[in-house]
Amino acid sequence: MPKRLTFAYGRTQVISRTLFLLGLIALLVIAVALTPSFPALTIAILGVVLAAYFVLFTVSPLMTQHWVTRSRLILRQGWYFRAVIPFSDIDSIAEADDAARTRVPLGIHRPLGQPALFVTGGRTGLVSVRLRRPRRFWQAFGLSATEIIFDVIDRDGFLAAFEERRASLSPVQPDRAHAELRD
Repeated sequence: MPKRLTFAYGRTQVISRTLFLLGLIALLVIAVALTPSFPALTIAILGVVLAAYFVLFTVSPLMTQHWVTRSRLILRQGWYFRAVIPFSDIDSIAEADDAARTRVPLGIHRPLGQPALFVTGGRTGLVSVRLRRPRRFWQAFGLSATEIIFDVIDRDGFLAAFEERRASLSPVQPDRAHAELRD
């Protein structure tokens, strides 16, 4: 059994961010063309900021995937989001399409008044993970969530791999001596 299985997520978010970045670059070019003496230092600073945005929010999501290890689910989205969830902290996992979500936000989004954290790169292949107890996420401004909704391209394969890994764990015997020390 391999140590970890990798599952890619949707790329809709990357496309929308690329289009947004191209729009910002077009505005910058128009501003430079229309201004008679645009400072070179300002152009350089704006270029560095746009390049950093491109690398962090557009390129880095292309290089990361979600992982299912032998005892944990690791959700990643670029270099800016990573959540390690032990199987023991997961109450349930299921498809999330039946949740009647008409507009799924892209990226990392925690709507106020809802206990769900969205970590999505696309709007299809959604999976919902319900946690046993609320957990805070610094990437969502420290708000807590009891449900994480994310997407994978191969949802059926992901759910099958998760159940296979979860079933392969040895059961904990609570009446045994020092049962609380087992992981």
